[in-house]
Amino acid sequence: MSHRRLLPLALAALTIPALAVVPGSTAPDFKGTDSNGKTHSLSEYRGKYVVLEWANKGCPYEQKHYNSGNMEALQREWTGKGVVWLSILSSAPGEQGNVTPAEENDYLKTMKAAPTAAILDPSGSIGRLYEAKTTPHMFVIDPTGKLVYEGAIDDKATTDKEDIKTARNYVSEALNNSMSGKPIQVASTRPYGCSVKYAH
Repeated sequence: MSHRRLLPLALAALTIPALAVVPGSTAPDFKGTDSNGKTHSLSEYRGKYVVLEWANKGCPYEQKHYNSGNMEALQREWTGKGVVWLSILSSAPGEQGNVTPAEENDYLKTMKAAPTAAILDPSGSIGRLYEAKTTPHMFVIDPTGKLVYEGAIDDKATTDKEDIKTARNYVSEALNNSMSGKPIQVASTRPYGCSVKYAH
């Protein structure tokens, strides 16, 4: 085959998107083990709203939301309304944020955090499936399994706890709108935080 014919094929291959995780698409299913040794899959929560929160306790942006009590309050508020909240830790062994199950449970207890479960993903397979970029990086999935929001937790991309008071929380907004049958005004934003510490 000539180079002239190969070029269009190469360009075509470049333009074919991978499994795109974008609002409106079906959220990819996954299986993961939590800090208590229990296995979870996204498909088992079909019929419920699900929030995915990428976490790394060593990240200053994460600390902003946990040390202020903001993340814990969101977890309590939404799990109290039947939402499944999964914290996912995709830090690789030897990287910031990688923890043992016992360490994660101690952290959750110390912070009085209230996710449905904290899933340990040291291989980064779930993180890469969702193209999770930062901690935090938030995803909201509706009861049909459709992704309705992905991106930043709010519109204040800082490490300052004081900014939470005046922030527009995109996660709560997406959940409230979707549950009320209203269109989601902001379905995708640029996530902010520390980069997810994947294995190289």
